Amino acid sequence: MSHIATILLLGSGELGREFVISAKRLGARVIACDSYDNAPAMQLADGHEVFSMLDGAALRAAAQKHRPDLIVPEIEAIRTEVLGDLEQEGFTIVPSARAAQLTMNRDTIRDLAAGELGLVTSQYGYAESFAEAQTIAERIGYPLVMKPVMSSSGKGQSKVDDPQALAAAWDYAVANMRGDRARVICEQFIAFDYEITLLTVRHAGGISFCPPIGHRQERGDYRESWQPAAMSAAALAAAQDMAAKVVMALQGGGRGWGLYGVEFFVKGEEVIFSELSPRPHDTGMVTLASQDLTEFDLHARAILGLPVPDSIAARPSASAVILADRDSASFAFEGLGDALALSSDVDVRLFGKPVTRPYRRMGVALARAETATSAVALAKQAADAVRIVYSSADD
Repeated sequence: MSHIATILLLGSGELGREFVISAKRLGARVIACDSYDNAPAMQLADGHEVFSMLDGAALRAAAQKHRPDLIVPEIEAIRTEVLGDLEQEGFTIVPSARAAQLTMNRDTIRDLAAGELGLVTSQYGYAESFAEAQTIAERIGYPLVMKPVMSSSGKGQSKVDDPQALAAAWDYAVANMRGDRARVICEQFIAFDYEITLLTVRHAGGISFCPPIGHRQERGDYRESWQPAAMSAAALAAAQDMAAKVVMALQGGGRGWGLYGVEFFVKGEEVIFSELSPRPHDTGMVTLASQDLTEFDLHARAILGLPVPDSIAARPSASAVILADRDSASFAFEGLGDALALSSDVDVRLFGKPVTRPYRRMGVALARAETATSAVALAKQAADAVRIVYSSADD
């Protein structure tokens, strides 16, 4: 069987799983890679490899073995200098090796946005010791937010209200950082009105934007997201302008094609750049219900050089996460039927993760409604109906 392209997917979580579905629908062959076997995307891919994405030799070996048309990172913690070398050797990195390198850590993308591009950001500083964190805190003041420069799904992030809480925040950030660099970012806490993710698609025909996605976080990780998020025309235009600038700056030596999740804080009419992921975004799982072309469909189309609509519409929809609360390798789900019986506008996606951990996302409930607010309520009700039942051996 001939394939439109062979894709080496680096990281095989729930976002990778949905991307595999979209890519295979378009005729791509996907080799899914992750640090553990039977990861969600591996269950649907054409082949798989198990190795740490921070193992440069293993990463290069996988690329040489499969000779992919496209190397698609799905996670931040990757040996990005190897991606740079592979790009120089003729491999196509999605969206580019520069994007992977600059967004692997929060410090490099923040420096690009605030320094090189002059985008509006909060005050911030970097610390590699608790003493440095204290100095930065004295400069920017309290409250502040501390988080590792590299982490996954908001882990290690906390709000610090006073000097007495700084040490615990430092310990929490260091304990949850990923990669091999002990560094945190301390940034001014913005009393924003709301925060959004603006899914921005760079493709052969230019740049397209999805309607903005609102989201609520706990422990630095999202709990619900909804689309479209209400915001003024002026604020949306400002967010789109900033997103386009940073996306264009990440092209580097590559094509720069793909979907980017660009996060902003909004306070009144002021739009403040927060972070960027050069790949589908967890809050964007709402597009599985809200858009005819999901964020995963758009990412697949863009990187394969296929047409992407200039205008992307969204129905009022929401997503709500289904969380585990303990470590277990023996568990089951109950209540799926109860969730789906709530409405014909409810859907549930279980990710197929082989083990649970406290606060690990194991699935997501999706809902459509007349308004985004009503969709959030329905999605939360559906998520609450799905229960994770653990083996007594884990008690």
